[in-house]
Amino acid sequence: MKKVFKVITNKFLVTGIAFGAWMVFFDQNNWTSQKQRNNALKDTDRNIAYLNEQIADLEVQYKELTTNPERLEQFARERYKMKKDNEDLYIIER
Repeated sequence: MKKVFKVITNKFLVTGIAFGAWMVFFDQNNWTSQKQRNNALKDTDRNIAYLNEQIADLEVQYKELTTNPERLEQFARERYKMKKDNEDLYIIER
């Protein structure tokens, strides 16, 4: 019993436990803050991956538009609602 009491009241053990509790709960970089930062980092990484995919798709579309005149005409007709002089344009919106 004395041995257990002596181990529990050891100043190094008490100091270590107090330091651990301080670091986990009260420090500026505590566990919850680290978890939130980690989640924000994961969200940012997913956003970067999505934007890189979008950039790759836009580069392919740009290359198509600059090299293929038929694709450029199709793009202009769909996006900017352009038409030839002898055509009628009907726009159906949902």
